[in-house]
Amino acid sequence: MTRARLILIFLLVLLAAAAWTARQILHHGLSARATPTRLETALARNVRHLAIPANARSLPNPVLAAPQAVREGMLHFADHCAACHANDGSGDTPYGQGLFPKPPDLRRPATQNLSDGELFWIIENGVRFTGMPAFSDHGQSPDSWKLVRFIRHLPQLTPAERAEMARNNPKTAADRAEEQEEENFLKGASPAPETEMHHHH
Repeated sequence: MTRARLILIFLLVLLAAAAWTARQILHHGLSARATPTRLETALARNVRHLAIPANARSLPNPVLAAPQAVREGMLHFADHCAACHANDGSGDTPYGQGLFPKPPDLRRPATQNLSDGELFWIIENGVRFTGMPAFSDHGQSPDSWKLVRFIRHLPQLTPAERAEMARNNPKTAADRAEEQEEENFLKGASPAPETEMHHHH
């Protein structure tokens, strides 16, 4: 097959993809609530693979797979990652469902089959055009390597671990106020009176 014919085929494929994308946008808009199509998912995975430098893919994890490292990664995940990825890695959270593309289910082969170096690179550098930010501190962050260890552990996450993660999720002002009220009550303080609306007729 001649070079000119290959270029023509490539251009036709590109044109077809552009037409298909335009049709999708016209019919479904650009809502972040939409679910990516199989084609979009496949293209995104291929682009992500190409974006990760070859030398980064082969990086070995310098953090040993010890229970303490996995636990530290788990607590870090609960505090920094679970808002989008959920404590169990499913991505089933209000924030996660509002993103496009949705956060991947970290327990599935599409993530678990990535190398440690690839996972580390994604954590450190983020992924463009998604909700995944970069967490790099411009060094070989041990916290990110511990997160890799924890991501490997996600398919075996226990109910006790999930409960511990829930206790370490970021707390809202209402959560903190409720905890303070409970602590005050346990110390013998009277509960704060509830504010009531008085209507005058």
